[in-house]
Amino acid sequence: MKKLIALLVCSFSLQAQNVLIGESSLLLGRGYCEPSITINPQNPANVVAACILDKVFYSNDSGKTWQEDELESPYGVWGDPVLLSDTAGNHYYFHLSDPTGENWSSEEILDRIVAQKSIDGGKTWSEGTYMGLNHPKDQDKHWVALDPNNNNIYTTWTQFDDYGSEDSTAQSNILFSRSTDAGETWSEALQINQIPGTCRDDDSTTEGAVPAVGPDGTIYVSWALNEKLYFDRSSDGGKTWLAEDKIVAEQPGGWDIDVYGISRANGMPVTVCDLSDSEYSGRLYINWVDDRNGNYDVWVISSDDDGDTWTEALTINDDLDSADQFFSWLCVDQSNGSLYAVFYDRRGLEGLLETDVYLASSQDGGKTWKNEKINEETFRTIPAVFFGDYNHISAHNGMVRPIWTAIYGGRMGIYTSLLQFSAE
Repeated sequence: MKKLIALLVCSFSLQAQNVLIGESSLLLGRGYCEPSITINPQNPANVVAACILDKVFYSNDSGKTWQEDELESPYGVWGDPVLLSDTAGNHYYFHLSDPTGENWSSEEILDRIVAQKSIDGGKTWSEGTYMGLNHPKDQDKHWVALDPNNNNIYTTWTQFDDYGSEDSTAQSNILFSRSTDAGETWSEALQINQIPGTCRDDDSTTEGAVPAVGPDGTIYVSWALNEKLYFDRSSDGGKTWLAEDKIVAEQPGGWDIDVYGISRANGMPVTVCDLSDSEYSGRLYINWVDDRNGNYDVWVISSDDDGDTWTEALTINDDLDSADQFFSWLCVDQSNGSLYAVFYDRRGLEGLLETDVYLASSQDGGKTWKNEKINEETFRTIPAVFFGDYNHISAHNGMVRPIWTAIYGGRMGIYTSLLQFSAE
C-alpha cells in the first residue's frame, strides 16, 4: 500500500498547476529568462529563484507564491544567475559583473565572477565577493557546486582572452576557484584544462564547465569543445587536477546547436554526482544535447569509477518521432539518488515553433527514464527573442522544482511546477 500511495502522489503531482514566478512584457526589452532555482535544505518551504539580468525571487510556501526583487552589487549584476544553497540554509547568487553600469559600452564588463549571499531566505543579500578578476580578459559561463561535508564552494567558468574575437591566438580556458569560508573569500583562479579553445563563443570554445562533488570530496567537472566532452577531477580540493584532459563522450554537431525558432541555443554538458546512501552513491552523470540521430535529443552517460570509464550514451527523452528536445538540465535528489531532468520538447506538436516542457525521472541510476509533460499550455518561441542559455531544476526529499522560460501573450516569464515524488 505504501508503494501504491507513492505512485499516486507522483502521478497527481505531475498534473499540478504551473506557477508563474515572474514575467515582463517583450515590448519593454529583454524578457525574463535564463532561470536558476534552489531549495533550502534546512527549510524546504523556502525556495529561491533568479533570472536575468538581476532578478531574484523567494518563496516561503514551497513555491506557491513569490516575492520579487532586484539584486544590487558594487560590482554590477549582469546575468548568468546561478543559485546554490549550503547545508546551513544560506543561499548564494553567482552572476557576471558590470562594475561601471555601462554594460557593453564599458571595457570592464565581465571582468570577474561575483558571489552574493543571503542568510535570511533570499530576502536580503550581501554586496558580494568575487573571483577571477583578470582585466582585460573576460570571465563568463560559470557554475558552482557545494561539498556538503564542509560547505566548501567550488566554481568553474570560462575565461576569454577577448570575448568574441576571431583572432586565432586568443584563447578560452576553464578556470577554477574555491571558497572555504562560506563565500567570504575565494582562491586565486586556476586553469584546469590543457587544450584551449577559441574566443568565438561557438563549438570551438571551451564552455559548459559544471562542477560536481563526490562523497569523499573529489571534485569533478566536464565541458564541451570541438564536438567532444572533456572531463577533469581533483582529489585535493581543487589544488591539483589530472595531467591531461580526458575525453569521455562525443558530441556530434557540437554544443552550439541550431534549434528552429531559438536565436541562440546550446547543448552544453551538466555534471552531477549521487551523494545519497542509495546503491548508486558516488555515481557520476553527465547530461547534454546533440543531434547524432538527425534531431536534437537529451543524452546521459554515467561512471562508477571516478570517471575513469563511462557507459554508452543513453537518450533520456523517450519519443519515437524526429522532434527536438533541448535546453536540458539534470539534478540528483540527494536524499535517495533519484534523477530528474527538465527539457524543452516538441514531440507531437504541429507548429514548428510550438514547445512544451518535459520532466524525465529515473529511480534506477539512470538506466530507464519516465517522461511526463509538465507545462499546462504549449507556448511558441519567437526567433528574434533571446531565450537564455539554460533552464534549471532542484530536488530535495522528493520535492522537485523545475524552472523554465515561456512566452504567452507577448509576455516572457519564468515558471515552476509543484512536483512531489516519494522521498524513499
